Amino acid sequence: MSPDSGPPPLRVVAVTYSPGEALDGFVESLAAATSRPVEVVLADNGSTDGAPERAAAQHPHVRVLRTGGNIGYGAAANAGLAGVRTGRALIANPDLRFHPGSVDELLAAADRWPRAATLGPAIMTPAGELYPSARDLPRLSTGAGHALLGWAWPGNPWTARYRREREAPRERPAGWLSGSCLLVDVAAFWSVGGFDPGYFMYFEDVDLAERLTRRGWLHVYVPTAVVEHEGGHATRREPHRMQRVHHTSALRYLSRQHPGRRNAPLRGAFRAGLGGRMLVSYVSGRVAAGARFQRRAKDLAAVPAPPTGERRDG
Repeated sequence: MSPDSGPPPLRVVAVTYSPGEALDGFVESLAAATSRPVEVVLADNGSTDGAPERAAAQHPHVRVLRTGGNIGYGAAANAGLAGVRTGRALIANPDLRFHPGSVDELLAAADRWPRAATLGPAIMTPAGELYPSARDLPRLSTGAGHALLGWAWPGNPWTARYRREREAPRERPAGWLSGSCLLVDVAAFWSVGGFDPGYFMYFEDVDLAERLTRRGWLHVYVPTAVVEHEGGHATRREPHRMQRVHHTSALRYLSRQHPGRRNAPLRGAFRAGLGGRMLVSYVSGRVAAGARFQRRAKDLAAVPAPPTGERRDG
């Protein structure tokens, strides 16, 4: 590449499964989100609505990569990043709308945090809630409290601690970041094998963060970068299946954190507890996500400006 040719395109991977009109907003808002050239790869898990093909026909920087079927979120995201081994790349849900400059904010934060394997923005809901997208890794105490009390008592201390909802939004390391929008260090991502394809949906982002953390990498929340996420497409289409997938993924993650014969009773307790929680979700009609969010998007107005020209190791 010649010195005057500028930076290479930023790979943007979106996993699609009949995304509908939301995909138009995703592609169009991305244009104002970064000054970098982008190449958008739609890792398509079997869409039947024609939306990915229309987006590719209308935008020369968009292409469709057919995964061969509905192989799950993590496996499709891995396929979308195949062939990229260095630099940064963005993995994002196709029902996101990027605020102007949001991707450039993530890229600038990546320069400040050289040990960041993943960086994530503030995620707003259409209703103006601030989604708690930068959480602690699940632990027995906080995880059990959140699972048992989150629906009935959203403000309980275990949910608040796990989600870190009582902290003012600021740029900081987190245990894990929502996979709905992640800027990843590609070399770090592949150093642990990318997403575990054993997770069809849910917890693949938690699992990725935990494996990267063990290698000494960081995960950084960047609330000066803002996106809006409609969310819930898969849950609305197949609510009972998605509730089952959510709890199955939670069981996979927790069981893998406590291997061996001596932890067999604990894994049995996980199975029983999550099975009961899934039954309650079926009967009550609750979505898999559980507790309501405690912060509003207006809280982002008080986010301090990030430091300039400063590199941080956490």
